[in-house]
Amino acid sequence: MNKTVMVVDDSASVRQVVSITLKSAGYDVVEACDGKDALGKLNGQKLNLIICDVNMPNLDGISFVKELKKTTQHRFTPVIMLTTESEEAKKKEGQAAGARAWIVKPFQPAQMLNAVAKLCLP
Repeated sequence: MNKTVMVVDDSASVRQVVSITLKSAGYDVVEACDGKDALGKLNGQKLNLIICDVNMPNLDGISFVKELKKTTQHRFTPVIMLTTESEEAKKKEGQAAGARAWIVKPFQPAQMLNAVAKLCLP
């Protein structure tokens, strides 16, 4: 059975690039356009990993991760933040919320797949 990764980003083109990268490596992908949309799509499905932007409308990435970590089912689901933010303070805020890795856009597909492979739950 394939591992499932949720991609949360308000940019359709970023979601598409990340999805293509993941699907080419054999992952199933669920897409969400912001944190609120992502919370609505959790609905009990098993996710092995979440890749999330920081700056999004409705519910930003760090607030989404905080909400995600409150759920019993997804408390331990690893999260990679994929963002243009590179400030150390933002990284620390993401880490405190529960993010396990931080990748700055633009990213190299190999770099992302390497992080996904390391963090993706069985």
